[in-house]
Order: sequence, then structure tokens, then C-alpha cells
Amino acid sequence: MATIVLSPTTATIPTQTAVRLRCPACRANGSFEPIIPNDVRAVSGETLGVRKCPHPKCGALVFFILQKDSTFVSYPAERIDFDTSGIPTSVHDAFEEAITCHSDECYVASAIMVRKTLELICHDRGATGANLKERLAALKGKVILPQELFDGLDDLRLLGNDAAHVESQIFDQVGKQEAEVGIELTKEILKAAYQYSSLLSKLRALKKVP
Repeated sequence: MATIVLSPTTATIPTQTAVRLRCPACRANGSFEPIIPNDVRAVSGETLGVRKCPHPKCGALVFFILQKDSTFVSYPAERIDFDTSGIPTSVHDAFEEAITCHSDECYVASAIMVRKTLELICHDRGATGANLKERLAALKGKVILPQELFDGLDDLRLLGNDAAHVESQIFDQVGKQEAEVGIELTKEILKAAYQYSSLLSKLRALKKVP
């Protein structure tokens, strides 16, 4: 959740409020400033305003609400950060949708898209089987991952299964915390599957030629 920072001259309505958050468009952290003076309004006890991403190549607009209970909400919502380098388009698009669903508080849909991301990783790496459980097992011969991440793959499969079906529930619920942990674990799997080798190649390329 973003942090709202009020200026020293703040009155009852903070007309010059700067808002610190990660931009939902470019994902860079920054202090979002007003785009016009005195633009903040009070409506039904809530404070409303619009702020602009400070990065010159972005400039995305964010609408914010400071609610009666002092909860700060921004639209578009902040998104979990995600390095897309080296990840195939189909895998990337599915995982981006999982992150989008999470930011919009659609946690069941987010878990389902995490499961789809796993399906696409298996397809991209040629891991076959009659079902996702078998395909994830076959992935062990295609991708070098720590055993702990392979164990986590099956937990992610079950999380997505619980999100899609009402029978044989493994998790008590599929909510915010479950979706966030699923996304964070998937990020680590994507790093291991697509990004570590590229990073090592870049490092080796910096070595002097004997």
C-alpha cells in the first residue's frame, strides 16, 4: 500500500500532498506531485486527488483517495514488481495477468493465472504429461531448479486448482496472502528458468580473453 506524505503546511484538506508509491505503469518508485495547484477535494469525508508519475518517460496519472479510516487507495492500483527480461511472451503475458488480478483484488483469478503460467512454462520447455502434475514432474529434466522450488511448483498447482474448483480444497481459502505468496514463488521460478543463465552469460562476457 502506498504511503501518503503531507506537506508541512497541510490544512484539513492537504492541497499540496505528495504521494510516494510505485508507478502502476512504469513500476518505478517515486514521489508523485500535484499536476495543478490546489487540486485536492473533500467528498463525503474522503480526500480525493490526481497525481503524476515524476519520471519523464512515463508521466502516468494516478487517482488517489484518502478514506475516512485513513486508508490510502490509488487507481490504477500499485502492482507487484516483476522483471520481464528473458521470459517468453506467452509466459510473460499470463503472469502479468496474474499480477493485474492481484492489484485489482481479484485473488482467485490471480491464482488461476499463476497456474496458467506454470502450464505455459511446461509447454515452452517441452515438459509433457497427461496433467499438470505430470508435466511439472517432467519439468525437472528440462530446467535446473533447487528441490525446494520444485516442491513449491506442486503447491502452486494445488493453489490454482483450489481457485478453479470447489472440491477437495487443500488451502483454507484463496485470498490476498495466498495470491501474493503464489506470485512471489512464481517470480523465483521464472528467474531460475529464464534469467539466471542470462545473468551468468553477461558476467562471463566481462572476463578478459586469456
